[in-house]
Amino acid sequence: MKFTEEINRRRTFGIISHPDAGKTTLTEKLLLFGGAIQEAGAVKSNKIKKGATSDFMEIERQRGISVATSVLAFEYNGIKINILDTPGHKDFAEDTYRTLTAVDSVIVVIDVAKGVEEQTEKLVEVCRMRNIPMIVFINKLDREGKDAFELLDEIEQKLKLKVTPLSFPIGMGYEFKGIYNIWEQNINLFSGDNRKNIEETIEISDINSTEINKLIGDNSAETLREELELVEGIYPDFDRDEYLNGQLQPVFFGSALNNFGVRELLDCFVDIAPKPRAKNSEERLVKPDEKQFTGFVFKIHANMDPKHRDRLAFIKIVSGEFKRNTPYLHVRNNKKMKFSSPNAFFAEKKEIVDVSYPGDIVGLHDTGNFKIGDTLTEGEIINYKGIPSFSPEHFRYINNADPLKSKQLYKGIDQLMDEGVAQLFTLELNGRKVIGTVGALQYEVIQYRLEHEYGAKCTYENLNVYKACWVDPEDPKNDEYKDFLRVKQRFLAKDKHGQLVFLADSAFSLQMTEQKYPSIKFHYVSEFK
Repeated sequence: MKFTEEINRRRTFGIISHPDAGKTTLTEKLLLFGGAIQEAGAVKSNKIKKGATSDFMEIERQRGISVATSVLAFEYNGIKINILDTPGHKDFAEDTYRTLTAVDSVIVVIDVAKGVEEQTEKLVEVCRMRNIPMIVFINKLDREGKDAFELLDEIEQKLKLKVTPLSFPIGMGYEFKGIYNIWEQNINLFSGDNRKNIEETIEISDINSTEINKLIGDNSAETLREELELVEGIYPDFDRDEYLNGQLQPVFFGSALNNFGVRELLDCFVDIAPKPRAKNSEERLVKPDEKQFTGFVFKIHANMDPKHRDRLAFIKIVSGEFKRNTPYLHVRNNKKMKFSSPNAFFAEKKEIVDVSYPGDIVGLHDTGNFKIGDTLTEGEIINYKGIPSFSPEHFRYINNADPLKSKQLYKGIDQLMDEGVAQLFTLELNGRKVIGTVGALQYEVIQYRLEHEYGAKCTYENLNVYKACWVDPEDPKNDEYKDFLRVKQRFLAKDKHGQLVFLADSAFSLQMTEQKYPSIKFHYVSEFK
């Protein structure tokens, strides 16, 4: 049964972490093992001439941060792996939350010196809510950092995870000798020279054998035996079902930059990680092995290729086979569409595919038909639970700096908002445009992309807004609502979908408004229906 085999050999996962924990570097090294690239580039802007393969937007190369989620696919030992590399920077958190709806499992990267950081906590919380299986990778062991047990405690307490180490470091920083692989019972020695191939692993069936003393010296061998005894005593045995239900998280140690401990992680991942999982829609639970195709848009990216003004909608296939040139129903618009050149990805390289299977991510050329959360099916009305817009934290007026280019500016803003980079509000009173974002860095990204991709210049003006609240009246015809519309006229705007939004200028004024108009509800999230 080819269809079932194809589903079973797919693993789709995301890599999440706080900025700078080494997420993009780890992604590169995984690709290196998959034979997908010849030489990996780290994200640091000055060290390596070659930028990271997964960072293809100009601003990412300049800043040395990842701002868009990229999709990378490769084959490893007969398994097809789809990685969704997410931005760690908190200003782009919404993009990451969306991506988490499209993955079947997650690898969490933690910096050995910094431990658990704020952004990691938020992302892990989202994974916990959805019971996404997680594997933890503790990175940068070639540097001095926290003690392994201290880190494991911190992960348990701060992230509220139940962990079990499947590998364990032998020393760290200058003393770093290698890694004992608990999962496969062997030792991998570290030479500190990442240009060489990976050192061979040495099978160790008995931890007490004198072989170990010869390899790493008496002191390190004694310490390792004591630590492994502790691990056995404290942490639960690995149980795959618990892991798949999101109740147990295996932990690996390594150094992605030096290519160390990455293969252990990958081998174990391919063994234990879930194949494509069923997904809830508003109507019913959809299983991957159903014959009928369904999928949803979790990301839209304009101008993947600066030479062509194109928009790509990223679709996660949930069930059935997606075939090229076959008409599918766009549920929200209720119209059939067919796609002559669906793309599969390898960072910025794309290739046209004829058939894709559940777990795969396909890019469809889009002329403006798609919004994030849209569903495609073979005819059945299915709506996958989307990810709502959250109230932004920052608000600014956007002004046109070049009157001759107003058409380009509005087109650019329109397309960037469809991508979910930020939210656009249009004031009811005078039609001025307000851009709301989660982080201040997004304003630079928008300005940069408007200029370089659309040839439009803009300037910003600060606007004092505390929160954007979506307005939900009990009865739009009653006098109270009409009074609200009249009195608060200056603070009302429409979002991109035409929903009414109240821009409260302070926590106090929001509280007063809620008290004065009890029949109106104010929501911080756009999906409240």
